[in-house]
Amino acid sequence: MQTLAAIRECVYTYPKTVAVVTVTGLGLFGVKKWMAGGVCHSKAQLDGKTVLITGGNTGIGKETAVDLARRGARVILACRDMDRANKAAEDVRKKSGNDNVIVKKLDLASLQSVRQLAKEVLASEERLDVLINNAGVMGCPKWQTEDGFEMQFGVNHLGHFLLTNCLLDLLKKSSPSRIVNVSSLAHERGQIYFDDINLEKDYNPWKSYRQSKLANVLFTRELASRLQGTGVTTYSLHPGVIRTELGRHFWPAMPLWKRLVYKPLVFLIKSPTEGAQTTIYCAVEESLQNESGLYYSDCAPKTAAPQGLDDEAAKKLWELSASMVGLT
Repeated sequence: MQTLAAIRECVYTYPKTVAVVTVTGLGLFGVKKWMAGGVCHSKAQLDGKTVLITGGNTGIGKETAVDLARRGARVILACRDMDRANKAAEDVRKKSGNDNVIVKKLDLASLQSVRQLAKEVLASEERLDVLINNAGVMGCPKWQTEDGFEMQFGVNHLGHFLLTNCLLDLLKKSSPSRIVNVSSLAHERGQIYFDDINLEKDYNPWKSYRQSKLANVLFTRELASRLQGTGVTTYSLHPGVIRTELGRHFWPAMPLWKRLVYKPLVFLIKSPTEGAQTTIYCAVEESLQNESGLYYSDCAPKTAAPQGLDDEAAKKLWELSASMVGLT
């Protein structure tokens, strides 16, 4: 009663202030709901199906794993850090109530590791219904993979390109099956530098990241063309701006004044659960069964940037990638 009386007195004493605070609060809540984006409403169950998620130990990969495990899927978390992966797997089991969650070692910066994982999956799994190429790195310094490729292009594109190709026969055997590639809105400003694919002449973290995300979109498009009639469909997507570890390389390097300006905006950024919705949508939504090669955002089809619709570039990228990872 005393609390209600105090609130009533505050309203009577400072009506304009209360009105401004209330309107501001409702406005921020509305913006946050809008920023959260679409939600996957599909009730599809995945009992008897197997899903492999790269980088499933944290962020949207982990939230995707929880959702698909709740739907009854056997979930394979393919991760670089096995300690963190095992802890994540235990958390996924607890949250989903599904004990059929396993961990396998995968370092996308090593083609040998990619091949070893594929070998293990082909030997141990009778089927693979959904492959989610989720893991990635963003805005890192000029690093190289084990095989000498520029790190962001190597991890975000080449590692997943090789993994997907190594698992294609199992995906075809399990059809109808799906391949989901997590890209980004950053692809809209991307370009494939065919004459300097590792950006040795002019490296910039964001130039590299945008190239790798455009590669995800083009890979999805060319893959769809090559898989026509097999029952395997492909999807690329923008998950949104999300509070995850993906920004660990650029946030500490950001000037203090920028961090102070951006810090309050974190409230408006998607949570990992919200950010996982479009990945989940592409993995389970029944209406997408006959769609392939398209790009999605907020649980809906979107038109990719013009450079992401370039079939000639997609084919050229495929041929270059195949040569780089030794598939030709």
